[in-house]
Amino acid sequence: MPAQKPEECDLLLLEAIKAGDLETAISLYEPDATFVVSPEQVVKGHDAIRGVMQGFMDAQATFNVEAVTAVTSTDGTVAVTRVKGSSTSPGPDGNPVTTPLHSVEVVRKQADGTWRFIIDDPSGEGIK
Repeated sequence: MPAQKPEECDLLLLEAIKAGDLETAISLYEPDATFVVSPEQVVKGHDAIRGVMQGFMDAQATFNVEAVTAVTSTDGTVAVTRVKGSSTSPGPDGNPVTTPLHSVEVVRKQADGTWRFIIDDPSGEGIK
């Protein structure tokens, strides 16, 4: 299901990760999108992002979303979105590890009116 509004990109992505639906997760990104894995590692394109998404799914991460916001450009073609919340996954010892989530994304309106990620930075830390 494609995103009809900018903030739906984030919500649909989290639903796809929870459901283990890798192809739906990837479909929310433009083919040459950029994903900030960490401040030291940035990947580009569907193949690289597929690996990152598979890692989230393998980690059995769950998400608690407190807020999703979007600010759209004046021409309505690009938006910055943010998610505030947390993610929890089993740590190395099996106990849950909770990490704050303060993501920042840039999404672009497609020719068919849907929205896709062009830049995704789940930690909101940017790059070095």
